[in-house]
Amino acid sequence: MQTVEVYKISMAGPADAAGLAKLIDEGTLDPRTIVAIMGKTEGNGCVNDFTREYATTTLASFLAPKLGLSAAMVEQRIAFVMSGGTEGVLSPHITVFARRATHEKSSDQKRLAVGIAHTREFLPEELGRQAQISLTAKAVRVAMADAGIENAAAVHFVQIKCPLLTAERIRAAHAREQAVVTEDTYASMGYSRGASALGVALALNELREPPSEHAVLSDWTQYSNVASTSAGIELMGNVVIVMGNSARSASRYVIGHAVMQDAIDLDAVFAAFRDAGLDPCAARERLVNVFAKAEAAPSGAVRGARHTMLDDSDINSTRHARAAVGGLIAGVAGSGMIYVSGGAEHQGPPGGGPVAVIAQASS
Repeated sequence: MQTVEVYKISMAGPADAAGLAKLIDEGTLDPRTIVAIMGKTEGNGCVNDFTREYATTTLASFLAPKLGLSAAMVEQRIAFVMSGGTEGVLSPHITVFARRATHEKSSDQKRLAVGIAHTREFLPEELGRQAQISLTAKAVRVAMADAGIENAAAVHFVQIKCPLLTAERIRAAHAREQAVVTEDTYASMGYSRGASALGVALALNELREPPSEHAVLSDWTQYSNVASTSAGIELMGNVVIVMGNSARSASRYVIGHAVMQDAIDLDAVFAAFRDAGLDPCAARERLVNVFAKAEAAPSGAVRGARHTMLDDSDINSTRHARAAVGGLIAGVAGSGMIYVSGGAEHQGPPGGGPVAVIAQASS
């Protein structure tokens, strides 16, 4: 039996570990129980967003002496996922998941369970291709077992941090006479996110047949309803966090989710709140955090109305999407301190994406 605690901490910048330090110093949080940290940093969320790596390094270095490990070993023990981009009303913060074994008796209701896993490091030419799909699926299954979740239907959100291509990584592949999926470093983020999302769909049996690499950024009918993938320069393997409800958890939290069909799907946001046992128009005191994916609809329109996000040469479309969906959800949550990640390739239907809510259980 396990119990999970969740802490949401504001950050003054990517080098700010003061809030985490306060919880530990007060004795509220035992650093040895931390299994995952998800964060929103204030960079551009694109290839050259080093705030993600900066935040991860800061937190790992802070925790290293407390755990008696090197910072590199901390990054292997704890699943770090930093998502860049806090456009609009979104606020930089981290969500810390702590897990410990317990002999407490679980309630009749399934409660929040969290599991983590890591893939091996990928070669540059493997990104966006079958190896990334297959190894991600394997890691998701490992994380499910780590969480004590046996049924795929009990999984409500799968957060993945995945790599991207840089000019240096592309040159390394060419030096070995290997071709990469794309020569465009920014486009590589979408390929990596998409392949990782299809890996989630494969692991959770969300597709009629196993996906092939040819479906990545091509067959938009193939997607996962619970995958959230975020690409970054700071790693070369995938980090996986599985969240769901389990009878083997005595946590005081629950998680629910729904799938947004487009960027203004308020009904789906309401449905996710209700799935977590919350009235979307009240009961905010029991809300812990909201996690969502966002993207500019590739069709160029939202409910028949043309949008210009894909044609803006000044501001990347993922930044537009985070701001739009972030504002929509923040209005319901009553806070901009929510996790909204841009780039939803194969994560929900085109132009939409999954949204998950963690809340304190009502009883």
